[in-house]
Amino acid sequence: MSNVRAETDSLGIVNVPANALWGAQTQRALDLFAMGNDPMPHEMISAYAILKKSCALTNHETEKLSTERKDLIIRACEEIMTGEHDSMFPLPVWISGSGTQFNMNVNEVIANRCSQLAGHPLGSKTPVHPNDHVNLAQSTNDTFPSAMCMAAATAMVHDLIPATESLHNELAAKAEAWADIIKIGRTHMQDATPLTLGQEFSGYAELLIDNTARLKASLDDIFKLPLGGTAVGTGINAYPGFDARAIGHIAEITGLPFTPAPNKFAAQGSHDGLVHLSGTLKTLAVSLHKIASDIRLLACGPRAGIGELILPANEPGSSIMPGKTNPTQCESLIMIAIQAMANDMAVSLGGAGGSLEMNVCKPLIIFNVMNSIRTMAQGMHSFRINLVKGMKPDQKRITGHVAQSLMLATALNPVLGYEKTAAIALNAHEKGLTLRESALESKIISAEEFDRIVLPENMLTTHD
Repeated sequence: MSNVRAETDSLGIVNVPANALWGAQTQRALDLFAMGNDPMPHEMISAYAILKKSCALTNHETEKLSTERKDLIIRACEEIMTGEHDSMFPLPVWISGSGTQFNMNVNEVIANRCSQLAGHPLGSKTPVHPNDHVNLAQSTNDTFPSAMCMAAATAMVHDLIPATESLHNELAAKAEAWADIIKIGRTHMQDATPLTLGQEFSGYAELLIDNTARLKASLDDIFKLPLGGTAVGTGINAYPGFDARAIGHIAEITGLPFTPAPNKFAAQGSHDGLVHLSGTLKTLAVSLHKIASDIRLLACGPRAGIGELILPANEPGSSIMPGKTNPTQCESLIMIAIQAMANDMAVSLGGAGGSLEMNVCKPLIIFNVMNSIRTMAQGMHSFRINLVKGMKPDQKRITGHVAQSLMLATALNPVLGYEKTAAIALNAHEKGLTLRESALESKIISAEEFDRIVLPENMLTTHD
């Protein structure tokens, strides 16, 4: 038996692997765009299958698609939704800027699977044609951006936002547990006035509350789908009510509040909603970088650094230094955050890459958006489980740092004034004295007064 079969498209005959569910246009794309090792985001496959199922339901309800064809298309789509035919979507990201080849890949796989189910040969386009039936009332220009929004929204709701909330909860639990541990604060990487370890970690937790609110708010535009706009936004070859019906099915299947975009020209000519979403992902990345970097710094040492946190020893840290462990979860999350920041630049440039009625950087945009969502969700999960849960304070080290700090002198300002207090602190630093020893040496303040005024626990909040 031959290992290829002949399929046809509008340009002629194309040889396709005999058992492949894709067809001529997908095969042409494989031959023409053999670039890189970046497959189209997996989430786009299931999003497109939901979209095509919803369109088939709508076209059948309006008597434009027979019951037989509707049932076959829906069965094929449901198989794709469960991942049954993942290997039949081999195209890379770097194809047409509209994503046409990927839309046709989906159309061809569904049509060929329908042929199999109905007992017809692959490539026969019987009883379901990829363009005439699977793509009925649609265009790549409205389906691809709709699938982009569906993929992004689904991953945000089910993966990224829950991961952000879970990491917040873990950090907030640490903040509560460490509410009474007084430590030295630091500004400009230098000793500053005291705070509690709980207060410090409450700041990290609050960052994630703010980011969660931003992520949720950014979904408002993503839930507005351009489906029904077809080629340029006019709705040509669709029909009145198609968009509302089809998107209603999408909302029902996904459980998410998708609605028709109020202006298809805006939704197809630009993808500002995804650009905005990417900006919120970048903001989250900035916060994650801050949190991971601070924890790594507070744990550095353990004996020759700050050493105020003890991180879980997950794995040996060196191939040459026995007993060394490294803050690898911090480093992983920092790299993920940097990549997400870089992804946002690509999305921004891609969002500006449209001309007239269509953006021509769609695959670039969704590739980077999904990369950021996926890696940050996974990174936060790993960081929470493998680092934050098992992290502990080094109480002895923290207490020692407080005792040695000269910035407790700040409590003397209201009593002695800035210049006299500064002289005491500088004298202590130059002579290697404690702050108390330097203050008593100055004869400006008594031991009783010093002990009454310089209390770290009284420097944690405002006082009358």
